[in-house]
Amino acid sequence: MADFKNVQPLDGFDWESFESGAVAASQSKEQDEKAYTQTLGKVNDNDVVEGKVISVNKREVVVSIGFKSDGIVPVSEFRYNPDLKVGDSVEVYIENQEDKRGQLVLSHKKARLSKAWDRVNAALENKEIIKGYIKCRTKGGMIVDVFGIEAFLPGSQIDVKPIRDYDVFVGKTMEFQVVKINQEYRNVVVSHKALIEAELEQQKQEIISKLQKGQVLEGTVKNITTYGVFIDLGGVDGLIHITDLSWGRVNDPHEVVELDQKLNVVILDFDEEKKRIALGLKQLTPHPWDALDADLKVGDKVHGKVVVMADYGAFVEIAPGVEGLIHVSEMSWSQHLRSAQEFLKVGDEVDAVILTLDRQERKMSLGIKQLKDDPWKNIEEKFPVGSKHTGKVRNFTNFGVFVELEEGVDGLVHISDLSWTKKVKHPSEFTQLGAEMDVVVLEIDKDSRRLSLGHKQLEKNPWDVFEQTYSVGSVHKGTITQLMDKGAVVSLEDGVEGFVTPKHLQKEDGSKAQEGETLDFKVIEFNKDSKRVILSHSRTFEEGAAEERRPRRAAGKKETAAANVQNQVATNSLGDNDALAALKAQMEGK
Repeated sequence: MADFKNVQPLDGFDWESFESGAVAASQSKEQDEKAYTQTLGKVNDNDVVEGKVISVNKREVVVSIGFKSDGIVPVSEFRYNPDLKVGDSVEVYIENQEDKRGQLVLSHKKARLSKAWDRVNAALENKEIIKGYIKCRTKGGMIVDVFGIEAFLPGSQIDVKPIRDYDVFVGKTMEFQVVKINQEYRNVVVSHKALIEAELEQQKQEIISKLQKGQVLEGTVKNITTYGVFIDLGGVDGLIHITDLSWGRVNDPHEVVELDQKLNVVILDFDEEKKRIALGLKQLTPHPWDALDADLKVGDKVHGKVVVMADYGAFVEIAPGVEGLIHVSEMSWSQHLRSAQEFLKVGDEVDAVILTLDRQERKMSLGIKQLKDDPWKNIEEKFPVGSKHTGKVRNFTNFGVFVELEEGVDGLVHISDLSWTKKVKHPSEFTQLGAEMDVVVLEIDKDSRRLSLGHKQLEKNPWDVFEQTYSVGSVHKGTITQLMDKGAVVSLEDGVEGFVTPKHLQKEDGSKAQEGETLDFKVIEFNKDSKRVILSHSRTFEEGAAEERRPRRAAGKKETAAANVQNQVATNSLGDNDALAALKAQMEGK
């Protein structure tokens, strides 16, 4: 348009005749149009051509492609390139050479898309740096407009440091590198981080080459994890492990540091090959053990807070960074093995006594039970032999029951001392855990901290009475409670149990007695010392029958002898008086 303003009128041209039509054109209108058309470039619909930006405003970009009219492209199609200016060459797609208004219709977006896939693949192959416009945020990253293709920018690929606010990048045009293409699904992944990693790698090498153990540097808290804190040392990262943050126990690094905080750290170790740097924070302050009261000694009472619990004990902090272990065995005078959690929990404040103290190894053991008197100190006075007490069943073993008389004082009731009459195979048959039991003290071993207790001794020995009741030969009613290969167990009156061998289980009708039957049993053996009673059922009817048969057998013998005498008399002469007298004397003697 500026060129038209500079056009000067022709000298001597008759404008009045021209306007009246008196001046004839040198050529026809068709010829003029043909000549004008030949001066224009040839274009076809759907072609991609290169044009020049003529003007740019907030809404439109005017592009000339050398055609009879210029094309207008929405400025939104150039938002990936905020530096667009007049005179720049751009590719455009010819949608229509002339619309209803005679306007050339162009599209820069379609031109980019038509060649975008080839350009993206070329960028990946050549590791070319390209520009892209960040359109929006999505799950796990951002959507970037690259050559008109929507590419994915993972959150981890935005920068070398973690990004906490993705929204600040929306609407920005940045440089990227294509790192991955899925040809099947036409997915493109780009990275901005890859562009700066090479430069950072060079910086890391330079920084690590100058590092020295013990060197103190200033850094910025870059990231906080459960196991430690990452510090930016100016191009290279180092890790402060959670155990190196403070001399005291740290459950969460957030308790000590916060993001973007600047602090001094000391280099503990580094690996040039792996580019790992171990840093420390607590090492910049004196060790709390060095500041521990010099007068503190074994036997002193201290106050502290439980910071860590374990099954075997509790760690108590008596000063910042100074801890002592209270073993579970030092929490109570009770000899029962229990978990430390039954006594203490994290956060409890406790008083304790120092049991051991090693300043060189920086170790200390503590005890709580020492704050109370040892119950075994005057055990003979509290629980003399022969005294009766009520305790609580705490534990079972195959050989007896452990009964707690008071905290720290346990005694064993041997399985043989549970009952005078009942044969106990396992203590669980007699009592149960937690139950109360009356006992009598039988023996005290103060040095070994052992008490021998008895339960059956609370009563007189009934076997002194049983010796008379169950004398050998006496008959009693009994019930077969258990049948075994070797015999049967029979329950008698007063809770006494006897034993019957298989041959003595035979009944009068020839059958064998069964479990649960109640029969008469004869005592054939009694031993008070071993508390053994041997019984027999078969003897109860066999011996009675034998007594009845015995007189009958004697009478039969006499009748036989008399018959023999008579026979002899008959055969002898009646006049043989001497022989007769001798036979008579023989018969009377029998």
